[in-house]
Amino acid sequence: MSNEPVTNHGVQQFGGHSQVGNQAVGQHARAVGGPVGFQNLAVDHRALAVELLATVERLLAEHRAALPDGDTPGVEVRRLREELAEQSPEPGVLRRGLDRLTAIAAPIAPLAVAVAELTGAVRGVLGG
Repeated sequence: MSNEPVTNHGVQQFGGHSQVGNQAVGQHARAVGGPVGFQNLAVDHRALAVELLATVERLLAEHRAALPDGDTPGVEVRRLREELAEQSPEPGVLRRGLDRLTAIAAPIAPLAVAVAELTGAVRGVLGG
């Protein structure tokens, strides 16, 4: 171990608001910007989306009492399932349905996570 004094290369912030994308701190630190994504090419996104729709449907049933929109979530799930069964699903129909489900699911954490996963799978179905 070296007898050299330790230098703190930390970050200090006082008050205000900070929104940080990539950040690196310390000697020889480096931050790289830009979008990062990983796609497993072996994944069948359509099958995954159908599986996640079933999970969302189950969670909707479990949390029905906490949902203010009555039958709306079930209607959205059915629309999404029908659209995903099409040879060429319409991106707009899928996005609108997912947006509505996202808003409905927001107050219920497990449901919100499942809808977020479903959204990722649907993006894969649409090619990105």
